Amino acid sequence: MSTLAEALVDLDAIASNARTIASVTGTGLMAVVKADGFGHGAVQVARAALRAGARWLGVTSAAEALALRDAGVTAPTLSWLHDPREDFGMLINAGVDVGVSTTTHLHALADAARSLGAPAMVQLKADTGLSRNGAAGDDWPELVSWARKYEREGGIRVRGVWSHLADADVPGAPGLTRQVAVFEEALRIARSAGLDPDLVHLANSAAALSAPRTRFDLCRIGIALYGVDPFGANGPGEFGLHAAMTLRTSVVNVKRVPAGTGVSYGPEHVTSAPTTLALLPLGYADGLPRATGGRASVWLAGRRCPVVGRIAMDQCVVDAGDLPVTIGDPVVVFGPAEGDPGPPTVVEWARWADTNPHEILTGIGARVARDHLHGRARNS
Repeated sequence: MSTLAEALVDLDAIASNARTIASVTGTGLMAVVKADGFGHGAVQVARAALRAGARWLGVTSAAEALALRDAGVTAPTLSWLHDPREDFGMLINAGVDVGVSTTTHLHALADAARSLGAPAMVQLKADTGLSRNGAAGDDWPELVSWARKYEREGGIRVRGVWSHLADADVPGAPGLTRQVAVFEEALRIARSAGLDPDLVHLANSAAALSAPRTRFDLCRIGIALYGVDPFGANGPGEFGLHAAMTLRTSVVNVKRVPAGTGVSYGPEHVTSAPTTLALLPLGYADGLPRATGGRASVWLAGRRCPVVGRIAMDQCVVDAGDLPVTIGDPVVVFGPAEGDPGPPTVVEWARWADTNPHEILTGIGARVARDHLHGRARNS
């Protein structure tokens, strides 16, 4: 693993965010630690969130769930995206709840439970309008009916009913009201069939913070756990969340160049005046989106300096102007919002890349070392 760049992960910020969100929702929290904890480290984030009071963990795959168990994390965990041909016995033995959206998956899970002689813990997912996973229309009553049959036989236990929201991060979106109504009807159908789930959950980060009707028993917290306002740069910013990751590196080369100097491939950038160029050992293989060249900036020598020219696989160039920059000087690519203008934030990088902060965080490559700290990571 390279020491040329590091992502500092503030576990106290993770814990603080969990407590802040819980104080708003008044419900239990599921800390979503899929995609290696949004790039922050799933095991470390899980432990920090659990210490702060989170009751559940959420992951996408069996591999992610079992990695938590292998690390000694025994908290209740839901895994929700599976191939019906996979070995569900491993999840059953590990005490992992399985999100189920189709009868094909349910039959496979019941068969695995029967072979083991142990019940599988199931959480049935309804499609309430996102049109991805989840059972919709006539598929939902059929799924519920089979689930009740298997539950009576002792093969499964339906622990939860849940769904996911399509546009909770758009304040006032009419789709939210429709989805809640569809979810409540799905829950009614499940209970009418004889199911009695312990957990009912619908809210993601945005809904948990802004839509009380979506909270039910548990809120699944993803991006907000990592200190990013789920409503984006134009969100209310009133929740007191703290960004948990600081991405930093250092200058590895410095050149004083005249006007008319081409920079990087193309060149797509040519200097308009004499200037100092600083080379950073981070590129698109490390998570800096190629599209941000000419848009992004970093924090160097006490000010924001623009990234110029095309971002390459392993490196990028910064125009430091007349700043007295030398090899080894520290650089903050993004971090907590401190000062004005201060270092860029992950939200700004997402805007420069025309994407969301989730993609920036999860895209930080394996060559970037993760350093898990207590106490907010500073920008020096």
